[in-house]
Amino acid sequence: MTFFGQLGGRVVGAPSILAANFAELAEEVRRTARGGAELVHFDVMDNHFVPNLTVGPAVAASLAAAVDLPIDAHLQVTNPDNLIPAFVEAGVVSISVQPEVVTHLHRTLGMIRAGGCEAGVALNPTTPPESIWWALPYVDYVNVMSVNPGFGGQAFIPEMAEKVRRLKEMTDVPIQVDGGITAGTAPLMVEAGAQVLVAGSAVFKEDPASGMRRILDAALASS
Repeated sequence: MTFFGQLGGRVVGAPSILAANFAELAEEVRRTARGGAELVHFDVMDNHFVPNLTVGPAVAASLAAAVDLPIDAHLQVTNPDNLIPAFVEAGVVSISVQPEVVTHLHRTLGMIRAGGCEAGVALNPTTPPESIWWALPYVDYVNVMSVNPGFGGQAFIPEMAEKVRRLKEMTDVPIQVDGGITAGTAPLMVEAGAQVLVAGSAVFKEDPASGMRRILDAALASS
């Protein structure tokens, strides 16, 4: 199954479960779908690469079985190779890794693709796009982090819009943006060339359907 490969020119919303009510996780995701969400962004943190600890493959498998939306796993961990097989088995459709900590990025991307998932790289705010130039033939999407990874609710870093523009000059793979995405910042990223809008706090701080719809309406109005 592919998601990013079938995206075409569309702009879509992807709620980040980091900000969801985990006691009602599946229903929270279903509510975002009613607001137009098409992908679930699943943040995996190890309290090592980032100062936070979240969820793993077992939760991803349970969520995949409970909801209709495809799941995109973002491995914010020091040793992603150790977790990739378990997330493939869990039923996610795409997996992104942080190239800052991957020793052999080509091998890691190949492992993700060999498992039948789409492979992505997630770039920290100060990681230059040029650092992944030689990996681009093996990448299905790029996630531009518009905050430092690790926590929800951080302020959007405006310079990341220019980073999206730079990436669009380098590659035609879809650009995902993650961090501080709201109805106010989503249009900036879409105008720069982003297509997949990951939003957590702005979606789940209110009714998730309304929060997702508000962001998508603002983004689509600018596209």
